[in-house]
Amino acid sequence: MLSKATHVIRGLIGLLVVMILPALAASVTAHNGDQVDNTAETWVNRTLETMSLDEQIGQLIMPSFFGTYTSSDSDVYDELVRFVREYHVGGFLVFGGRVPTPGVLLNPTYGSVILGQPLAAASMLNRLQAVAKVPLLNAADFEAGVGFRLAGATVLPRAMAFGASGDEQLSYEAGRTTALEARAIGVHLNFAPVVDVNNNPNNPVINTRSFGEDPKAVGRLAAAYVRGLHAGGMLATLKHFPGHGDTDVDSHVGLPIIRHPRERLERVEWPPFRDGVAAGADAIMTGHIEFPALDPTVGVPASLSREIVMKGIREGLGFDGLIYTDGMQMGAVTALMSSGDAAVRAIQAGNDVLVHSADPAEAFDAIRLAVEGGEIDPAQVRASAARVLRAKAAVNLHRTRMVDLAALPAALGGRVHAEVANRASEQAVTLIADARNQIPLQIAPNARVLYLSVLDRPSGWLIAAPSRTFVAELKARWANVTAIELSNQTLPATLDLVRSTAGRYDAIIASIFVRTTPRPGGMMLAPPLVSLLQDLVTTSARYDQPYAVTLFGSPYTAMALPDLPAVLLTYDFYDRAERTAVRALAGEIPITGRLPIELPGLLPVGHGLMRP
Repeated sequence: MLSKATHVIRGLIGLLVVMILPALAASVTAHNGDQVDNTAETWVNRTLETMSLDEQIGQLIMPSFFGTYTSSDSDVYDELVRFVREYHVGGFLVFGGRVPTPGVLLNPTYGSVILGQPLAAASMLNRLQAVAKVPLLNAADFEAGVGFRLAGATVLPRAMAFGASGDEQLSYEAGRTTALEARAIGVHLNFAPVVDVNNNPNNPVINTRSFGEDPKAVGRLAAAYVRGLHAGGMLATLKHFPGHGDTDVDSHVGLPIIRHPRERLERVEWPPFRDGVAAGADAIMTGHIEFPALDPTVGVPASLSREIVMKGIREGLGFDGLIYTDGMQMGAVTALMSSGDAAVRAIQAGNDVLVHSADPAEAFDAIRLAVEGGEIDPAQVRASAARVLRAKAAVNLHRTRMVDLAALPAALGGRVHAEVANRASEQAVTLIADARNQIPLQIAPNARVLYLSVLDRPSGWLIAAPSRTFVAELKARWANVTAIELSNQTLPATLDLVRSTAGRYDAIIASIFVRTTPRPGGMMLAPPLVSLLQDLVTTSARYDQPYAVTLFGSPYTAMALPDLPAVLLTYDFYDRAERTAVRALAGEIPITGRLPIELPGLLPVGHGLMRP
C-alpha cells in the first residue's frame, strides 16, 4: 500500500511533467528539416547570406567531446573553442567518458568506458554556445536514453526490448522521455532510432540495438519513437542506411560487406527507413558498409558513395532532410584513407555533415581546398549549410541557445521517467523455455540457492558490475544465497568444484552476461562454461532442483544452450534489467514478451511463454 505522502509526491511530479511537456514540445518548430515558420525561415536566409565559404564549410563538421568535467583553463577546452571560432563548426557530438588504461597483456579487469556527467556536459555546451557566432546544433547517441551516456539520467532498455514488448506507446514514451532530458542539457538531435533489421545472429555491432528482424515491426516501433522524440522537442535520426543488420563485421574496426541484391534491400532493409521518413524523421545517418549491388566500386563504403547517398536517400527515399555520416573515426574509414580525403569523399557523396572526424581541422582544410579546386561545388556546400541552419531553426536555436543549469536536476532522472523504463523492462522479459514448469519459482524463503553469475569475460564492466543488483534482489527474497562469479578466466578446478557441489542446494539460478563485440569469440561463452551449464541440467534433474537461467545482453546466446530447462531473455544489461528479472522469477510481474528475432534452429520470431 502506498503512503499518502507517496501519492502526494507522485501527484506533484505528474503536475510538473504536465507543465513542462507542452513548453518543450513546442520548441520543435517542424520536422524533416525544411519546414519552419516564417520568422525562422527569415533567420535561416539572413544567416546564410552573411556566411563566408569558411563559415558554411564549418557547419558541415561535427567534432566531439566527453561529457566529463572539463575546466575552462585547459587544453581540451581551448581546442573545442578553436573548433568554434576558427573552424565555425555547426555543433558537437556528446559522448560519455573514457579513462586511460595501460597497454598490457593478460590483465583481466581493466575497462575504459565510463559515463559522463549531465551538469558537466550541459556546462560545456553552454560555454561553447556562448562563443559561437551561429548557435550550435548538438547531437548524441542516446539510443537507450540520456542515461546511456550520462550518469543519473534515465536509462531505457535497448531497442530489442521494445521489440519484445511490441508496444508502440512505450516506444513513443521512450522517445519523449529521452528528448525531454536531452533538451535539458542542450542536446537537440538524437542519433536514434536504429532502424537496422537485425537478422544475423553473428552481428557484433547492432544486435540488441535493433528493434528486431521483422521489417514491419521495426518500422512501426521506430516511427513511434520518432514521434516521441518530436513530442519532447528533439530531432530524430534514422540509422544506418542502407542497413547494418546483416553484417558479421563491426564497422568500428573494419569494413563490412553486404552482398544482398537490391531487391532484398528494398524488401527487408529499407521499409523501416521509409516508415521513419513518413513519421517525419529529420536526419538519416549513412553506414560504413560496402554494398556491391548498389555501388560495384570495390572498397567504397555507402557513406562515401554518391551512388548510394544521392540515389538511395535523396531519390529513393525522397528525403530532403539532413544526411550525417557515421563516425569518421571508425576503422571502416580510417583504414582506407586520411581524415582529409575521407571528408572530401563524404561531402562529394552527398552527406551534409561529417561526424566525429579523427582530425576536424584537417577535414575542414581538405574540404575548402576541394571547393577551391573545383572538386566540390560551392552550391552543394551552401545547400548543406542551409539544411543545418533550418534544423537549428526547427528547434528554436535562433531564439534560445543556452540551457538553465539550475533546472537540470528536476529534468533528468526522476520517478516519472523511471516508470517508463520500468514498464518497458518488465514487458520485454521473454520466457523461451520452461520444460519443467518451474517459472515462477516456487521455493521456500529459507531455501539454499546457488547463484552463478556467468560472464563472457571479466573486463570492461566499469559502468555497472554484473549481478550487483541481481544478488541483492535474490537475497531480499531468499536469504540463503551462495553467489559465485564465473568467466572465461575461471580455472577448470573451480568449475569442477561448482559442478561437484551444486547438488547440495535447493535451487540453481544463473545469469549469463554476453556483450556484442568484434573480438574473436567475443559474442560466445567459453566452451567450459557452456559445458558446466549443460551439466547442471542433469544435476538439477537428479536432485529435483529448480534450475532457471536469465540471459542479459545478446539473446542469441540461447542458441548455444538449447537444453536448459528454463530460460528468460531481457535483451539488456545493468540494474533495472537485473531487478526486473528477479521479479519475473519470483512471480511478482507477468511475463509477456515475445521473441522479436529468430533463434535459428531453436525458436521462431514471436515465440514466448506467457505467465500472467
